[in-house]
Amino acid sequence: MAEEQLDGSKDMSFWDHLEALRQGLFRVVLALLAAFVVLFFFKNFLFDTLILAPTRSDFFFYRWFGMETGLQLVNIELSTQFMVHMRVTFMCAIILCCPYILFEIWRFIAPALYQNEKRATRRAFLFASFLFYLGIAVGYSIILPLMVNFFDGYKVSEEVVNTISLNSYISTVNSTVLLFGIVFEIPTLVAVLSQIGLLSRQTLVSGWKWAVLLIAVLAAIITPADPFSMLIAAIPLALLYGISILVCKPKREEPEEELEEDKEAKKEASA
Repeated sequence: MAEEQLDGSKDMSFWDHLEALRQGLFRVVLALLAAFVVLFFFKNFLFDTLILAPTRSDFFFYRWFGMETGLQLVNIELSTQFMVHMRVTFMCAIILCCPYILFEIWRFIAPALYQNEKRATRRAFLFASFLFYLGIAVGYSIILPLMVNFFDGYKVSEEVVNTISLNSYISTVNSTVLLFGIVFEIPTLVAVLSQIGLLSRQTLVSGWKWAVLLIAVLAAIITPADPFSMLIAAIPLALLYGISILVCKPKREEPEEELEEDKEAKKEASA
């Protein structure tokens, strides 16, 4: 029943694809579960060394820019600390297993690709993994401490004391870090759109003014609206746009000889 493809693999039926998808999902869930169980027992490292580090003034970002912070977190619900432990562990398991998840996605779609497409797709997934971790690092080490420093010191009145709950802080950490991990996948999306001919390098270069405006707006949205914070947030976003230009293919131009031949052919047809 199966016909041989150019790469020597066999056609797969719908049920074969469904079985491959089921096995891939099972392996991903198993990897996440294993990572979750291991990380669950490293609670002190996860919280004291990583998650809660931006709440202290000895965090490297504050030392570099001469900032001070002393965010004091409180817990107001009985089960919150345990649930936060579970949420943070699961988030860290996802971050840790991201390359393996991308590998399983690639392994699922690889049988439908030719050899040259497999090589290009493999490089794209490796590039996506690198950018994801780069985005996580930027969100954690730059954007998060900026937000903590600003909102901890911001008051509508001196009579109102900031009392930050643990749940609120963890939600901010999760959304900020994962958001930047996803945002840094933009060059990968640009590369894919470029490969299928929907986007060219010339388009990105010609639209740099709109890109600067969009970057400024995004920097103002994701950070406190002060010039220093916006500048710090805008720099990695601008670098991201530059990377997108580099990975985008230039528009294919027809040789001049072909254009002249087309013009002559049109003249002859009109005559």
